[in-house]
Amino acid sequence: MSETELIEAAKLAAQSSYSPYSNYPVGAALLFADGSVVTGTNVENASYGLGLCAETVAVAKAMADGLRSGLTAVAVTGPSDRGDGAPITPCGRCRQVLNELAALGGTDPVIYCVGENQVNEVQLSQLLPHAFGPAHLD
Repeated sequence: MSETELIEAAKLAAQSSYSPYSNYPVGAALLFADGSVVTGTNVENASYGLGLCAETVAVAKAMADGLRSGLTAVAVTGPSDRGDGAPITPCGRCRQVLNELAALGGTDPVIYCVGENQVNEVQLSQLLPHAFGPAHLD
């Protein structure tokens, strides 16, 4: 799957967002080495702290489907009509959740941070240096 196709999968996922409070739909798409793609979208809650980010939803779906290794790439998209149009990155919590999945398979996936007119490509280890992960518990 190409970078463009993965980004389109994330944008399509964002269309299913449940974001009535922020009106900020986010989509995420995870690409695995076997070609599997798992998507997620943000799910808000009236008790704001209980909302789920798109990346966390996608990771939970992947784990539920038994995908625990081979994470190679992640695309994250937000609305093009909000903010300054700059590429968005996973929040701190999502970086940690993505790191857990990546660590299980020994990968350092590329993260495509999508903005209105720009895509920043960065390794997860650059977004979350000195990450805490499963190896710390051995």
